[in-house]
Amino acid sequence: MPAFWPEFLLIATAHLLAVASPGPDFAIILRYAVRYGRQTAIWASLGIGTGILLHITYSLVGIGLLIKTTPWLFQALTVVAAGYLIYLGQGAIRARPPVGMAGEEEAMPDVPARRAAFLAGFITNGLNVKATLFFLSLFAVVISASTPLSYKVIYGLYMAVATAAWFCLLSVLLTRPAVRRLLLAKGYWFDRLMGIVLLLLAGHLLLSTFLPA
Repeated sequence: MPAFWPEFLLIATAHLLAVASPGPDFAIILRYAVRYGRQTAIWASLGIGTGILLHITYSLVGIGLLIKTTPWLFQALTVVAAGYLIYLGQGAIRARPPVGMAGEEEAMPDVPARRAAFLAGFITNGLNVKATLFFLSLFAVVISASTPLSYKVIYGLYMAVATAAWFCLLSVLLTRPAVRRLLLAKGYWFDRLMGIVLLLLAGHLLLSTFLPA
């Protein structure tokens, strides 16, 4: 294993930069943390981390390369992914102020079940074709062909755990009492903003796939 530490550190650095950059995963965690609270956001974070395993599997068994080199398959997955982001975005953008008939604050909206939050995170990450291409590139360019399969599996498990840990940490930070009170004061605006972000991400995904560079 010592011989593979430089490779692992390079992978960990590349993964950290990728996971910390804004994208659909960040948008859904911010929305869930503000609207539904810490536990729901953490379950969505665990779903995102588990979704990483899909991309790792694609890369290890060659499905990722098939997706990359088969235009119609890549485009089909892109449309599905964009459609899901549009579904999430249009729901968020219609968020209403929590004001009741008498002008009093209503209770928070129904919180999704743990399974629903987990699946939302899993699907959001699992349908991210750009994540598939990132991991494919990582396994093709950064990881040596001589690296044993067992080490590649360890790398993949690390990235899944690290991704879940990052978004769990983000969930905790966003739901600290002082931060959450500030966010909840105009929480529906954050919902709408995240809806716009998700719709823009969907549009960018479609344009970058179907329009020539």
